[in-house]
Amino acid sequence: MPEGQIDEPAYDPADGRTDRRPAGELEAGVLAALWAADGPLTPGAVQLELGNGLARTTVTTILTRLHAKGVVTRARSGRGYAYAPAQDSHGLTARRMHAELDKDEDRGTVLARFVSDLSPEDEQLLRSLLDGSGAQGGTP
Repeated sequence: MPEGQIDEPAYDPADGRTDRRPAGELEAGVLAALWAADGPLTPGAVQLELGNGLARTTVTTILTRLHAKGVVTRARSGRGYAYAPAQDSHGLTARRMHAELDKDEDRGTVLARFVSDLSPEDEQLLRSLLDGSGAQGGTP
């Protein structure tokens, strides 16, 4: 294996744990690379953009999982695929918020608690968006 390439998480026999990245960190890095690109990227190109020693197969696995989740699109590129984000980072955040909301049967309570925890500035922004007077991508 090339020097610096990560194959498996390091195992610490002292506590029986592995040194793992926080959940979603690799996906976030891959998405950041795709958002920064001028067009679709192959797994090898994403690997080069990340520059953190990940194996190409690891990057391919992450991209495949993101595709299965509908977060990225892919198109044939030679024998493999080139990937692109399905939406920008704001759209992905909104999608995640909807997914969380869909997990609870009592949407009213969830939304009420969400709104009650908003800062005064966010509450005003939400009010202006609901009234149709706020800008979609920024402050009122």
